[in-house]
Amino acid sequence: MNLNELDFNNIGNWPNPAKAAAVGVLCIAVLGAGYWFDTRSQWEALSQIQDKEQELKQTFETRQMKAANLDAYTQQMKEMKQSFGAMLRQLPSQTEVEGLLVDISQTGLASGLEFELFKPEAEAPKDFYAELPIKIKVTGSYHQFGNFISGIAALPRIVTLHDISITQAQQKESAKKGAEASAPLVMEITAKTYRYMEETKLPDGKAEDKKT
Repeated sequence: MNLNELDFNNIGNWPNPAKAAAVGVLCIAVLGAGYWFDTRSQWEALSQIQDKEQELKQTFETRQMKAANLDAYTQQMKEMKQSFGAMLRQLPSQTEVEGLLVDISQTGLASGLEFELFKPEAEAPKDFYAELPIKIKVTGSYHQFGNFISGIAALPRIVTLHDISITQAQQKESAKKGAEASAPLVMEITAKTYRYMEETKLPDGKAEDKKT
């Protein structure tokens, strides 16, 4: 029997192969409609839930690790605060800067150096501290330069040295026997000290604590 001979108004009289084919097509259509209108959205929701599950697992593992090492983190935080406090104590306050400048110059004089230039420059604000550069030019010997730098390192406040340049000065005639004296050395250096800024001025003139 050809398909054109099938009577759709009398499906009961169709031959068995035609009935089986019709039932198969109908089942496939029902399954396809069920997947498209119901199962597909459920698969998508399941996939999203699985992704969320993995994310929650990772978050849980991270927090569990932090909780397991909480004591170690707490101890580390205490040590960092102590170290930071010790470093802050090495930064001079506004009232101590002038005394520190005197200490630097006295250290150079005690080392036997002759100052040609000692010029504090404008203070440069940074993040939570201010930087005060000092231009220094002195004459002396290598040994005296070493004593000066060692003395700077021994100061109770933080002072760093930058842009060190050592050259030989012009020779001068000796006052004795008309002989030429050995030429001294000239050292040009930039010393920097740092001041911790605890407060910053607001436009209205009020002071606000600087958080670090």
